[in-house]
Amino acid sequence: MIQFVPLILFVVVTNFLSQILLKKGMTDIGEFELNGDGLWNIAGTVATNWAVIAGLIVMVISMASHLVVLSRVEISYAYPFLGLSFVLVALYGYYFLDEAVTIWRAAGVLLIVAGVAVIAKT
Repeated sequence: MIQFVPLILFVVVTNFLSQILLKKGMTDIGEFELNGDGLWNIAGTVATNWAVIAGLIVMVISMASHLVVLSRVEISYAYPFLGLSFVLVALYGYYFLDEAVTIWRAAGVLLIVAGVAVIAKT
């Protein structure tokens, strides 16, 4: 299974990148109302935003890659690696978006890393 770790990490990185691109697109668009009119009015803006489109494309690539991984590796081995995307997102949020990373968020990230390390060793 260890030979599939690079592909699993590719899934992790593309998952992370898709989330960052979607966040960029939706931050550029801004808040909107969660009702029929609000959703209808914003649909065209969302559908034509370059970052949202790129994020969705990268997400499809990530999911296709994940399907390849699942066809070759036990799910109980592969799936926990996706937790590393939480780590990347937290680091990105802290360093590039000035988001607060409290002691509890940091502890959660460390627990995720520890869990992935334990699983990777099996």
